[in-house]
Amino acid sequence: MPTTSVVITTHNRPHLLPRAIASAQAAGTDVEVVVVDDASNDETAEVCRNLSGIRYVRVERNQQVAGARNIGILNSTGHYIAFLDDDDVRLAGSLDLQAAALSSAPEAGLIYGQALINDPEQVGTEMLYLRRCPQGDVFWELLEQNFIPCGAAVFRRSCLLRIGLLDQSVPGIDDWDLWIRIAAFYTVIVIEQPVLVWRKSSPTSGQGTSRADQLVKISTRLMHRKWFELQPAVDACAKKRREVYRRFSKNMASHLAFETVRAVREGSLFCARRNAVAALQLHPWSSVKLALSLTLRKRTSKQRHPD
Repeated sequence: MPTTSVVITTHNRPHLLPRAIASAQAAGTDVEVVVVDDASNDETAEVCRNLSGIRYVRVERNQQVAGARNIGILNSTGHYIAFLDDDDVRLAGSLDLQAAALSSAPEAGLIYGQALINDPEQVGTEMLYLRRCPQGDVFWELLEQNFIPCGAAVFRRSCLLRIGLLDQSVPGIDDWDLWIRIAAFYTVIVIEQPVLVWRKSSPTSGQGTSRADQLVKISTRLMHRKWFELQPAVDACAKKRREVYRRFSKNMASHLAFETVRAVREGSLFCARRNAVAALQLHPWSSVKLALSLTLRKRTSKQRHPD
């Protein structure tokens, strides 16, 4: 059995695959790479046939990301599992570092690292995410917001025997839901160094995470119908749950306000309207406050650096 299996899902983006696969292979000395071709109708299959050292799995009906990841898990054999989007890049040696740390912490179900964000709005710049890296019992912090980059996490295969596979009914936040369910039963550890170059989505990128309003609606529904039904939340008092939901609402509204401003800058006014309405419904004051702050910051920046 290999130490770590990396599941890469892809759909009609064969030009990205060689780089992602090569980065996964260079990230560890004992790595199995499973590529799930999610019903591509282009030359993806031909590209994969010409790549060595991978397990190629093709599905004929599109499963979306969560479904394709589950297929990848079921076709993998590693003790540990990691996901990698086809437009992201794993850093050399990072999987070995995380696997060794996870092996030395038997009580931990998941380890994550920092990411270098590649923002298409700021070509040539990479920003470090996160500055503060929570670890230990992070269940409540994860309920407030997802701070674990999907491609920067490695988790034990054995966790899935207890919590199950990814939930395919929550597209875009299937990884967040998985982290929360792991954190409900296991501790989470961190390696405070970059392990991933992460392509940041934008309102017009077409990525699964580009519909901010939809993702917030789904996560709000999950909070009430699923996450608060997990044992740590059931055991907590009502006051604790109310405080966490208040912070969750504020974080989500701030995220939506930020995405509203980004959508306006990109000329996607329909997307901006959707985000703004969702933010105002969730936490009106935080939304207005952040939107004004971002607008003023942009105006000040233009005054200091005129074209």
